[in-house]
Amino acid sequence: MIGSADWSIAVGIIIYIIGIVFAAIYYLRYKKIYLIVLIASICTYIFSVFYTWDVFELSRNWILAMLVLSTIVMFFLGKYFSKLELKKVIKQ
Repeated sequence: MIGSADWSIAVGIIIYIIGIVFAAIYYLRYKKIYLIVLIASICTYIFSVFYTWDVFELSRNWILAMLVLSTIVMFFLGKYFSKLELKKVIKQ
């Protein structure tokens, strides 16, 4: 059931290199750090999907189920964190 991560590591490295290039271009153009964080999180998400796919040798349906589940979790976490006030978080 659990295999080795042969090709997903190489894909992850390529995705990170492409992400670093895009992050540098966006930072030089817009001078906003949140764009770099956004690109880094997208690259991490793509890499984690490929890695899970490769290691657990998932079929198409399991990959779609994993994507749907992670999208739902991230949606609700985003809603939760967007409602927090920054001042309350910093004071604690």
